[in-house]
Amino acid sequence: MTCVLVEEHPVTDAGSGLYGVTTGPDDALWFTLAHSGRVGRMVPGEPATTYLVDPAGQPTIIVTGPDGALWFTESRAHRISRITTDGETTRFPAPSRDGGPYGIAPGPDGALWFTEMNADRIGRITTDGAASEFPLPVTGAYPSAITAGPDGAMWFTMNRANAIGRIDMAGTVTVRPLPTDAAAPVGITAGPDGAVWFVEIAAGQIGRIFPDGTIDEFALPDRAARPHAITTGGGGDLWFTEWAGNRVGSITTDGTIGVHDLPTPRSEPHGIALGPDGALWTALENGTLARIDAAGRSHAG
Repeated sequence: MTCVLVEEHPVTDAGSGLYGVTTGPDDALWFTLAHSGRVGRMVPGEPATTYLVDPAGQPTIIVTGPDGALWFTESRAHRISRITTDGETTRFPAPSRDGGPYGIAPGPDGALWFTEMNADRIGRITTDGAASEFPLPVTGAYPSAITAGPDGAMWFTMNRANAIGRIDMAGTVTVRPLPTDAAAPVGITAGPDGAVWFVEIAAGQIGRIFPDGTIDEFALPDRAARPHAITTGGGGDLWFTEWAGNRVGSITTDGTIGVHDLPTPRSEPHGIALGPDGALWTALENGTLARIDAAGRSHAG
C-alpha cells in the first residue's frame, strides 16, 4: 500500500470559504477565499498573506497565466481577474452580464479560456483584458471546469448537460454525452496518457475521455463521496478530492484507485494542485491547506 502523509496548514478561518488552489510562478501556493472575496498566497512553511478583491465577488478557480501573473474567476461579480505576485489586482468584466464565470485555464494560444455557468458560453480573454465568448449548442448546460487538452483544444465539463465539451481555437464546439446518466461532471484536467480526466460528482466515478471521444469510467469505492476536483500528480497518477467523503484519492492510468482519509472530520476538500515542493495540496473549506505526500515525507524532511 502507498504510504501517504497528510499535513494540515491553516491559512484562514472556516468561514472564509477556502476553495481553489494552484502553484504560482513564484513557487508559492495561491488560493481563493470564496466567501470573503480574497485571494491568498503561501510559501510552504511560512505564514499566508491574503489580498482583498471584492467581499461579494466570490473568487473561485485560480491558475497561473502565460504572463507570469495569477488569473481567477469571480463567479458572483461576473469578472475575470488578474493578480500579480506582489498582490496588484486588475479586474475585467465577463462578456455576459450575469454569466457566472467559474473554470479558467491557459490555452495553447497564449490566452485564458473560461466557462460561464449561467450563460451556456465559453469565454476567452487575452492577457491585456480583451474578452470574447462562444455559445454552446446546449441550453442549461452549466459549463464548469476547463482545461487545455493534448490536442490543441480546450476541454470542459457540462455539469447539467451530463457531457464533456471540446472547443477548438476557432470556437467550434463538440459535445460528448457521458455513458452514466446524471453523473454531473465538475473537475477536469489533462492526464499523462494523452487523455483528459474528469470527476463525476453525482455518480461517484472518475472519467477519462480521449481525443477521439472514447470514454472510460471508474467507480470509486464510496459512490457517495462526491468527487469535486482533479489534477495530475508528479508521479504520473491523477489525484482528486472527495468533498463528501473527506478524502483525497489517486487513480493510475490503468484505473487503480487509492483513497486516503483527511485528518480533520468534515473538512470539505475542494481544489487540488501539484505544489512547488512536489507534493499535492488541497484546499479544505475549514480554512486549511492540506499537503499530501505520496512518499510519506513530511514538509520538514
